[in-house]
Amino acid sequence: MTLSFKDILSVTLILFSIIDIIGSVPIVIDLRRKMGHIQSEKATLVAGGIMILFLFFGEALLGLFGVDVASFAVAGAIILLLMGMEMILGIELFKSEPTESNTSAIIPIAFPLLAGAGTMTTIISLKSTYETANILVGIIVNLIIVYIVLKSCGWIQKKIGPGGLSILRKVFGIILLAIAIKLFKENLGL
Repeated sequence: MTLSFKDILSVTLILFSIIDIIGSVPIVIDLRRKMGHIQSEKATLVAGGIMILFLFFGEALLGLFGVDVASFAVAGAIILLLMGMEMILGIELFKSEPTESNTSAIIPIAFPLLAGAGTMTTIISLKSTYETANILVGIIVNLIIVYIVLKSCGWIQKKIGPGGLSILRKVFGIILLAIAIKLFKENLGL
């Protein structure tokens, strides 16, 4: 187990792009308006638990279905490609299911907003390129960022403004497209 600052930084930036907590600020603000208080600590811990469990047991789960990591990585690359297109073009390809329970927004924030299909796919895809320890540190760094953003999303909204949030989503969309192309190349042997 060797920790690499470069790999940790890469994993952190990739997960930051996928989790897109900055781009999710408008959603979090809307949930806060609808549901009142958001339990930032619980939402962060639940999302972290999902990510870490999938990091360690995701491959075993895939094995139950007879799917190898390279195939899952290519499938993940397709999802990342679509998510990047969604962010750049401002369209909605992935529909989120409404929830009826009022759990202080833990459910829609922790899953699927933070630890959704894109995040889990990315975590498995990252295992084909990076060591588990570096991915784990990247997850923890992102959870710290997520917690800070959840706690201060009102302040962020005032400082960045709608134009700034739009620019950030487009920039991270382009990064996701580049990551998707890289995953295609590495896992298809191009």
